[in-house]
Amino acid sequence: MTDNRRDPPEDLSVRDAVQKYLTRLRRDRAEATVDAYRLDLRQFVLWCEDEGIEQVSDLTGYDFELYETDRSQEIAPTSLENQMGLVKRFIEFCEDIGIVRDGLHESVHVPRTSVTEQSRDDKLSTDDAKKLLKHFRDRSNGLYGTKWHAILEVAWHVGARIGGIRALDLDDYDSDFRVLEFRHRPKTDTPLKNQLGGERDVGILPEVADVLDAYIEEHRHDRHDKNGRAPLFATRSEYGRASKNALRSWVYQATQPCWHTDPCPHDRERTNCELTIQSKASQCPSSRSPHAVRTGSVTFHQDRGFDPEDTAKRVNASLRTIRRHYDKASRRDEMENRRRPQLDKLRLDRDGGDDVST
Repeated sequence: MTDNRRDPPEDLSVRDAVQKYLTRLRRDRAEATVDAYRLDLRQFVLWCEDEGIEQVSDLTGYDFELYETDRSQEIAPTSLENQMGLVKRFIEFCEDIGIVRDGLHESVHVPRTSVTEQSRDDKLSTDDAKKLLKHFRDRSNGLYGTKWHAILEVAWHVGARIGGIRALDLDDYDSDFRVLEFRHRPKTDTPLKNQLGGERDVGILPEVADVLDAYIEEHRHDRHDKNGRAPLFATRSEYGRASKNALRSWVYQATQPCWHTDPCPHDRERTNCELTIQSKASQCPSSRSPHAVRTGSVTFHQDRGFDPEDTAKRVNASLRTIRRHYDKASRRDEMENRRRPQLDKLRLDRDGGDDVST
């Protein structure tokens, strides 16, 4: 960045303007969010530099059109919509501080993708979740309360993001009252996606609490992280707290159907299949990511008649986000599980009036 903060604003480079924008965002956004924006805007900065655009005040509507065209050949429609929307917000910021002409942001076209394109259909189905959890809960096979069992129970039952699960400390689990407490602790390396807005207490069923009790008693590594905190999901490594990548791998491993299905749907033998190891579990065609488990969990909540607003609070997402991105019931499942149980409400004799069927 330039050293003189009082340089004429029209002399500011695109790179320096982006840095100022990110500095503002850091005042009220999670660092992980700002990092994601930084990576996306870096593409715009590099493109501008390749095109010989030296100053942010040189940008025109035609530049944005060219950039959108170039990026559309490299990324998916949903990513293009997100990135062009970010560029538009960046230019609005530039207008706010007077380094580009007013109204320039209106020249930034943001393509709109369909709901189908915006949404990921990948999910852990309820049937698959039931089979997996039934197998893990069978105490005769030695898997009860293992790290794979515990994280799948929490991910499915609570519908939490992987960052939220990683943030849980041992003390955040209240076994007596069967509650998980999600807390935002950015200063000690466990921020929540929605910061303080992500803090919540989530009740869990007795059978899920029993699994966590067994995990803590029999399988959890008694370690502390670099901040002296005792993570719920710990590793034997020097870091103590499992990384997001490690937790993702546990979920990929936990959702492989070969735990309970014989033969393997992909004609492999579990005893010598390399895809069962942590570093390669995501390559199994049938394994599911934490996002897919979260999506399946939200769908399950809704299918079972859980109030949508309570679901939103439980999984820490807006109603709009749940409906658009997470609730993945098929048309038939939605009818059978959500509307058919209400059909009795439409009977003409429901209120105890005259029986019109005679």
